[in-house]
Amino acid sequence: MMEGLQLRPTRTANWTSNVGHWMSVDVSPDGQTLVFDILGDLYTMPISGGKATSLTRGMAFDGQPRFSPDGRKVVFVSDRDGGWNLWTMSLDKRDTVQVTRGKTNMYTSPEWTPDGKYVIAERGTKLWMFHVEGGSGLQLIRADAAAAAGGRGGGGGTDVVRENGVAFGADARFVWFEQRRGSWIYNTAMSDYNLAVYDRETGEVTPKENRWGSAFRPTLSPDGRWLVYGTRHIRDTYLRIRDLKTGEDKWFIGPVQRDDLESRASLDVLPGMSFTPDSRFLITTWNGKLWKVAVETSAATEIPFEADIVQAFGPAVKHTYPISDSATFTVKQIRDAVPSPDGRRVAFVALDQLYVVDYPNGTPRRLTSGTEGEFQPAWSPDGQWIAYVTFPDSKGGSLMKIRSDGAGGPQ
Repeated sequence: MMEGLQLRPTRTANWTSNVGHWMSVDVSPDGQTLVFDILGDLYTMPISGGKATSLTRGMAFDGQPRFSPDGRKVVFVSDRDGGWNLWTMSLDKRDTVQVTRGKTNMYTSPEWTPDGKYVIAERGTKLWMFHVEGGSGLQLIRADAAAAAGGRGGGGGTDVVRENGVAFGADARFVWFEQRRGSWIYNTAMSDYNLAVYDRETGEVTPKENRWGSAFRPTLSPDGRWLVYGTRHIRDTYLRIRDLKTGEDKWFIGPVQRDDLESRASLDVLPGMSFTPDSRFLITTWNGKLWKVAVETSAATEIPFEADIVQAFGPAVKHTYPISDSATFTVKQIRDAVPSPDGRRVAFVALDQLYVVDYPNGTPRRLTSGTEGEFQPAWSPDGQWIAYVTFPDSKGGSLMKIRSDGAGGPQ
């Protein structure tokens, strides 16, 4: 399974953890078992919690597992052959199948079709469907159908540039997913993602949720009644729940796991979550823990877990660099250089300390004797003062000034 990786593990770090961040979790069809990922390895565990059993190990990154409809296999993403691809593995570890091939594509958030014959996942930025026994796959949604779905984009674009987060409810005809319009940006305007449904019979895409805080990671109950999805509320991420029979949509629980709305969402905008087979509880993760949340009351119960982590590393890379311990040396990085109003002196920062030098052939001299970092000098119009900022970690930043000859010390 590891033949494609160029690095070979030469070291391991071993510890036992009851905490894991950005864990995607799924519930088996019989409701007895969880599968989840920690640090690029897959684990199974009874739904009540306890000791987790490793399903995969090694240097490869394995993540985002989902149970097959018959509960015998999981599909997951992995780079074990040297590229990012979709794989399936039987729970007895006897049968591991590479579903997709190639070294240049990205795959995210795989999900089985209810008949267990296909897997739908994001490839690149679009949804593709692959037969579990292999093949080249088929792009699921036509460009004109996606464009007709509407929505707003935080990146300012009008075209759908990403489709991800597939989910099925009770009817295999309809594929729920999240779609993004416009490119990702920092300090988002919030309305980046919206939810939509793809009709496998007609090929049409219908928008289902478009919020100011975005809507992402749709998760449907097996009975087809409940929809849970993530959204941003001011600075925090919450889950909302919708009764698909009545249309009532309300806050479910939060804050939860921080979303990846303002970056590339390389493992989706939220980790995977799952309903129990009776549709009464949602299994999800936040604060490094697994939780069981009651649909009717939003009451959350922690699912305790303990996982033996075996983190493999490649060969240690060490280089020997000579470092001079002489009394003086050449500073390699000069920052924030600014000339005085008369052009005869230059203030600058070296080694996070404030200096002044007569221009062009003077000797630099420090203006202060403090140990705090000093940055961004600015001259007064008469050249008598220099203002600058400090930022000691212990107490935060200050705006300071000092005479340009250093007299009197900083103020």
